Amino acid sequence: MKKQKRLEKIADTVTRSESKNSALARLNGFWGVFCREDNVLVVISADPDALAGAMAVKRLLSYRVQSVTIASPNEIRRLSNMEMVSRLKIPIERLHNLKIGDYNKKVLLDSQPPHLPCFAKVNFDVVIDHHPVTEKWDASFIDIRADYGAVSSMMVEYLRAANIKPSVALATALFYGIKVDTQNFEKNSRLADAISLRYLFNIANRNLVRKFELTDLRRSELKYFKIALNDLKVSKGRAYVHLGRVRTPDVLVIIADFLNHVDQFDWVIVSGIHGDRLVVIFRCDGYRKNAGNLARKTFGKFGPAGGHQEAARAEVPLKKLELPENHEFTTYSLMRLATRYMK
Repeated sequence: MKKQKRLEKIADTVTRSESKNSALARLNGFWGVFCREDNVLVVISADPDALAGAMAVKRLLSYRVQSVTIASPNEIRRLSNMEMVSRLKIPIERLHNLKIGDYNKKVLLDSQPPHLPCFAKVNFDVVIDHHPVTEKWDASFIDIRADYGAVSSMMVEYLRAANIKPSVALATALFYGIKVDTQNFEKNSRLADAISLRYLFNIANRNLVRKFELTDLRRSELKYFKIALNDLKVSKGRAYVHLGRVRTPDVLVIIADFLNHVDQFDWVIVSGIHGDRLVVIFRCDGYRKNAGNLARKTFGKFGPAGGHQEAARAEVPLKKLELPENHEFTTYSLMRLATRYMK
């Protein structure tokens, strides 16, 4: 079956191919869903791209609806994201604290209903996303462009079609959202992402963006670097380390990315225990290697595992690993599991 690149629904016309709709047609189709009396709920899984997109939706609906509330099911724990919300004063609520029935229009941004069980329970009027198209759901207005690197790029096009110049705060959020989701254009993206970033370049506060990028580690988490350097095991250009229990899986990503800068490490595999799960982060250069495939082969039978060619992740319930009694998971355990499927 041919992979669906795009799904759009404007005024009941569904397109499942490269759409010819203009930015203005999409904007008018989006605006056409709402009226002055609407109370709108914008639902996201909070990350920089989704937060920025939600801010843009709120701006697009200013003076057009009664109210706009941004909500997320997940607690924001990553320091850089917390810094973004705090500095830009983004008003966001926890989804479980709200009554869905209080809102007569619902927007899902940077995601699709099947992505989370709590999303699947809501009937959304608008879905705007850049992930691959999923099935068995519908909305009055749909704009999914899986070839775009970021939803923020799409929202810049909506703002420009509306002749709305973003505020410094909104431009900063969108600029950061594009940078994060395209990994500074190292991931798949298209010319439209670059055009949107360039448009924002002289409006955004780039010093603030730099602050977000640098704020990702608590002082209390410096100890994990010591553990990583002390327990690091290297074999055939592959670096392995298990950090034990961690406060947040984000620290595993930070350590893996740090080690990935080291010369002669073709692979970096970092694990840690968070709650009742083993979380494993994979990094490689992507040249004749595939981190996503290795994650699936190694841990897919135990739990969710996969990712991209150069970066992947696995989360496994500890009880499924069936470790010998009184044996803790160690760096050597990680090595045994991972090397089983490595050439």
